[in-house]
Amino acid sequence: MTTPTLPPHRPFSRDQRTTIVYGMLAFVLIMVILQLWLLTATMNAWLGGDETVIWPAAGASAFCLALNVGLLWFLRRMEQARDRSQQSR
Repeated sequence: MTTPTLPPHRPFSRDQRTTIVYGMLAFVLIMVILQLWLLTATMNAWLGGDETVIWPAAGASAFCLALNVGLLWFLRRMEQARDRSQQSR
């Protein structure tokens, strides 16, 4: 049995990349606002004497960081694919 071969991946066009980057920018902006709110709420609770929210808030903030790092990784891979396709021309 033969395995079907996939056609070579074509890099995104400029318009497609722009749309992707704008979507990522909006998502990152929402994550930053969420992290600022999380920091404010956690500091308010901690200064009020409630120490039970510190570790869950740190976990949620680390999750937001991981999402942003993943988006940065995807963006770099997308740009590397574009550079490779331009070099092969």
